[in-house]
Amino acid sequence: MASNNATNEKGGLKKRSIAGSFLFKIPNGDETQAQVALFRRSDKVSTYRHKLAPISGSIEKYDAGPLATALREINEETGLTLASIELLRVGKPYTFIDESIGREWTINPFAWRLKDKAEGGKGEEGITIDWEHEGYEWFNPLDVNESDEFGGVPKLVNSLRRVWPEYDLGLKAGQAFTSGLQRLRSDHESGARQLAEAAVSILRNLIAEMDSNVIDDAWWANIRMAAWHICKVRESMGAAITSAVVKALDRVHAIFTQDLPPSEKVRQMVESMETQLAQRKLTTDHIRDTFVEYLRRNIITTESKKRISVLTLSSSSTISSCLLRAAAKLGVSLDLRILESRPLYEGVTLASKFLEAGSGAANLTVTLYTDAAVALAADGVDIVVLGADRISAAGDVSNKTGSLPAILSQRHVVPDARVVILSETEKVASPSPTEEHAAEENSPIELIQAWRGNVKGAGVIEDALKDTQSGSPHGKIHVRNIYFEWVPAHFIHAYVTDEGLWSVEDITTRSNWINGEMDRFFKNL
Repeated sequence: MASNNATNEKGGLKKRSIAGSFLFKIPNGDETQAQVALFRRSDKVSTYRHKLAPISGSIEKYDAGPLATALREINEETGLTLASIELLRVGKPYTFIDESIGREWTINPFAWRLKDKAEGGKGEEGITIDWEHEGYEWFNPLDVNESDEFGGVPKLVNSLRRVWPEYDLGLKAGQAFTSGLQRLRSDHESGARQLAEAAVSILRNLIAEMDSNVIDDAWWANIRMAAWHICKVRESMGAAITSAVVKALDRVHAIFTQDLPPSEKVRQMVESMETQLAQRKLTTDHIRDTFVEYLRRNIITTESKKRISVLTLSSSSTISSCLLRAAAKLGVSLDLRILESRPLYEGVTLASKFLEAGSGAANLTVTLYTDAAVALAADGVDIVVLGADRISAAGDVSNKTGSLPAILSQRHVVPDARVVILSETEKVASPSPTEEHAAEENSPIELIQAWRGNVKGAGVIEDALKDTQSGSPHGKIHVRNIYFEWVPAHFIHAYVTDEGLWSVEDITTRSNWINGEMDRFFKNL
């Protein structure tokens, strides 16, 4: 936590912005059994000597941001690198004043998971404390408290609860929340729509399990803090999740403000969210109807047009449903070109869905292409159909990696073809530049597994990657497994949504609404 950065003074207070990192170990991968490490500050530091604290340090001018500070401080104070830790949660920042030392602290809390050796990390044995600490201890997060006997730094519990809201939820509700959040984080097969449904289900289950004897402002604050973490757990899918969650919070708040017995409030809240989940099932029908009408007006422009050639990728139940409905309603045959979509080969899964749904039908032909053959696949297509995991306020679309090369190939090979996005409106994100949206980069193990036994030299790459991850000076290779990329709005001809054909102006309006709802529910937490 040592720092040489300049501080602002106002009213005699020195202002410092801090990144505070809680290090968790997860026995057997079960986050309900999580333990948190607290580090006892040494007598060589300037503040809070001999107190238990997270790994912390001032945000310096040269740091790219609080996250960069957190990583730097973890490395300085424990010797751990990113190869040995994984970002688990990002807490909501807050500010407090400690008049006893004349400081105003702004805390940016983070939670990190300690990787074990089987994952390429160094495990607990890799923790080497520096001069700022005397040692560290592991605790059940729920046992951390602010008593003099416990001996923590000021506001220790407030910082912890911002990355571990389970602290305030009660044992049963906390475990339900932890398990739900863990499933949401680790699900790399479901699309944004399915993950948004899961997010609302987590919130519903949490409310059902919480103590309903008293439903007051503290209860409401705990629900909103939990909802904040649900929205943040998968940043790349955050638009759909956030939109669904704030709609659920709006329903919950409407009941929260009514003069009803607590148990009746809970019953109505749970019932209202179940209604929300049921209504979501109709969105695909609306997208299908709009898509069919779009094809009728823009692709099947003559009666002689009896065949539509379509290029797509990844796996989307919305895309498969829309295309099959179009073939049936318009009386045309479908020539489907699907990219295999590595590393999880979701395109293969999509092809199987088409074959299962259209078995025996004479109007369906499916051709799978390798991702590298996208230019060949694009030759002669009428339309490129893509889903969306996030839509920016400017209309740019984040989708499965491979989407942009598909469109660039189409622009070169068949420039008159249309590019159409099929998406729920809930995937519109709040306003911010696309570069600020976190790119989801997943484990290189997914790529390694695809290479093992099939690719010459894969073993050499795997061994070299282990050296790189361990911090060895012999490590000279990185393997990138980035799931999503951005398609600029100027490449897109139409946004087909559950609320009809949308323009960029419609998208911007919805983006601003989402921003307002986020402020409404989360700004003052």
